[in-house]
Amino acid sequence: MSTATLSSSTDIEQLLGAEATSLLTYKAKVSKEHLHVPEPDFVSNIFSHSDRNNQVLRSLEQIANTGRLAGTGYVSILPVDQGIEHSAGASFAPNPIYFDAENIIRLATEGGCNAVASTLGVLGIVSRKYAHKIPFVVKLNHNELMTYPNKFDQIMFASVKQAWNMGAVAVGATIYFGSAESARQIVEVSQAFEAAHELGLATILWCYLRNNAFKTKEKDYHVSADLTGQANHLGVTIQADIIKQKLPENNGGFNALNMNNSSYGKTDKRIYSDLTTDNPIDLTRYQVMNCYMGRAGLINSGGASGSNDLAEAVKTAVINKRAGGMGLISGRKAFQKPMKDGVAILNAIQDVYLSKDVTVA
Repeated sequence: MSTATLSSSTDIEQLLGAEATSLLTYKAKVSKEHLHVPEPDFVSNIFSHSDRNNQVLRSLEQIANTGRLAGTGYVSILPVDQGIEHSAGASFAPNPIYFDAENIIRLATEGGCNAVASTLGVLGIVSRKYAHKIPFVVKLNHNELMTYPNKFDQIMFASVKQAWNMGAVAVGATIYFGSAESARQIVEVSQAFEAAHELGLATILWCYLRNNAFKTKEKDYHVSADLTGQANHLGVTIQADIIKQKLPENNGGFNALNMNNSSYGKTDKRIYSDLTTDNPIDLTRYQVMNCYMGRAGLINSGGASGSNDLAEAVKTAVINKRAGGMGLISGRKAFQKPMKDGVAILNAIQDVYLSKDVTVA
């Protein structure tokens, strides 16, 4: 097991700034005693009791035992599918070396990641050189931005068999829950995950919301704890082993969508009074709770690159870990800068999970 490179909690506290005390000492609304938190034997303790076959367990163990977080139960994954999702030019212009697929893999390996997630093309073009060195996660579907006018629909670009043939240990897919296309996507991804498990591949779901009605004049409820939590619950229902979700920024999406005589979904006032508060740790814990209380791991996304990426990445990692999550999947903050700086971002994220001073709330 690796040891942290940050000087214990000191650097973490400095990066958190004025929020350090509130984030590092907060006691969560729902007790951690209800959770299945990441630990060295997480795969054996959780998935060995499931219907996953031995090959899937081996794939999950391979992810869990690679990189700087090996043997901790936590994961740090580099995702680079933005060449399709956000267009290659817009994604790689800040650092053009990442037009070359090999540099994406180099960033993941030199950054000490547990796995690298990318497109069939990116991983396939260098698979013989790297598939045995770092776990590959093949993203099966994407939203392409070439159709005019732009539309938002995840369509299949790759098959499970192609991922298996190149030596990948897992597949990933996105569902836009709440969209008009979600019913088709749920069926497609559910079938793909069934096929993946049959071949021994683990499954990761990008569990996103998309509907114009979710964004009001007051708030963007695409990142509300109650709506994203329900999306997570749908995701684990189709047997995602790991859920990727945006960090929640607010709550009450169901309530907002049920105003003005409209009717949407179902909710309960106790979600907001008994299970959550406005604290980001509680909001994220509600996401974990909807992943079968952590039996399926929650990894939060790192978000877009900005002017204060290091501090933002560390803050997100602290919230995820203290909420009971399994780790971070951070891409743009790492690859839209010189490689040494990207490695430093990834290592800082990992140091949060290696730190004994950052505990589950």
